[in-house]
This record gives sequence, C-alpha cells and structure tokens, in this order.
Amino acid sequence: MAGRAAEPEVIWARPERAGRGPRPAYRRADIAAAAVRIADAEGLDAVSMRRVAAELGCGTMSLYNYVPRKEDLYELMVDAVSGEHELWEPAGDWRADMLRVAHRTRALMHRHPWLPRLMSPVHGFSPNGLRHLEHCLACLDPLPETYGTKLELIAMLNGVVTTYVTSELAMTERARSLPWSQEQEHAARTAYLAGRIATGTYPRMAAAFAEDSGPIDMEAVFERALGRVLDGFDPGRRAG
Repeated sequence: MAGRAAEPEVIWARPERAGRGPRPAYRRADIAAAAVRIADAEGLDAVSMRRVAAELGCGTMSLYNYVPRKEDLYELMVDAVSGEHELWEPAGDWRADMLRVAHRTRALMHRHPWLPRLMSPVHGFSPNGLRHLEHCLACLDPLPETYGTKLELIAMLNGVVTTYVTSELAMTERARSLPWSQEQEHAARTAYLAGRIATGTYPRMAAAFAEDSGPIDMEAVFERALGRVLDGFDPGRRAG
C-alpha cells in the first residue's frame, strides 16, 4: 500500500542473507569484524557501508543483502565486541561480582573507544548482549530483589561506566589536540579560577577550594561512584 510505513525489523530475526541464491560469501561475524577494525583504527565516523564493503572486497550493494541498514551494522558491531565480556562463575558476593563487571566493561570501552556512542538498551538484546545480561543476573542471584530491580541496577551501573569512560576519552582526545602539556593547561586554569574565587563572588566555591587536599584521584572517584550505586540497592546499607 502506498505511503505505508516500513515494518519494524530485528536483524537477529533475519536469515544470514536475504533471498535465494548461492551460499552466502560472508557471515555476519565477518562483516562485524571488518566494521570493528575500521572503527578501532579510525573512529566510528569512518564506518560506512561503502567502507566495510571495500574492506571485505565486495560491492556496496552486495553488502545490503546481508545488512539492510547502517543501524543494523552498528548493532552487529556492538554484539561483536560484547562477545569479549568475561563470563565467570559468580562468587556469591553480588557486590564484588558487579564491581568486576563494571571494571571489565570500562576496559572493553577503552579497547573500543567508539562503543560508548553506541550504547543503547536496544543493542543489549543481541545474542552476546543477552549472554552478558544473563551473566549479570546470575551474579545478582544473592540479592533479594525482583528481576526488575536487578535490571535497573545493571542499567544504572552501566550508565555510570559509560559516562565515566566517555569523559575519560574526551579528556584524552582533547589533550592530544593541545599545543601544550596537560600540566600547563591545568596550571593556567587553576590560576584563572583562583583569581575569580578571590573576588569573593563565589563563597561556596572558595570554601570548596580551601578544603582541597590536592589532585583528584580519578580512580578513587570511579570506585566511589560505583559503590554509591550499589549502596542504593544493598539491603544492608539502605536507610530504613
């Protein structure tokens, strides 16, 4: 019918290659691996259907037989790297296990710096994403909460990790583009802030700077952020 909107489609519900014909020349895993190689080396913006097709040595239109949309390509990429998640036998200590998940996820995002841009609840239901999610729920077996609450915990923890890594990556990228060192940048900005605070216009900021004990330990900040999320779900630490 003319003007009718396209039906929603899930890439995982499609056969490996649409239509009849000879045996597919490529697997989704091949396509995803090619796209991941490009993104790891040059960033997500370098990934296109044309570029991936060239990496595989096929025509761009041929690639659409396997991957109908660029969004599907992104989903394949997220699933491919999600297969790198470590799945271990839960230790029985849900806090320790979820902290381990968070640290492994942070490391995964640093290996694939484009990943935070594609983080989405939709992509979490890919084959490898589902295996990782099931593993997280197994780690949370000792927590006396509903599965809905446990899924909320996983989402919040993942949100903290994604936000933190996004900031880390942005800072690293900015440092590379500066014509001076990070130390020089920090000194210049500290001097500027000290001058502004000395005007007396910002008394609360002045008090904050007065109790400053030195450089911020970003690793400690990360640990505290994770701990505070987990505290909110811990029956032994929640306020009555």
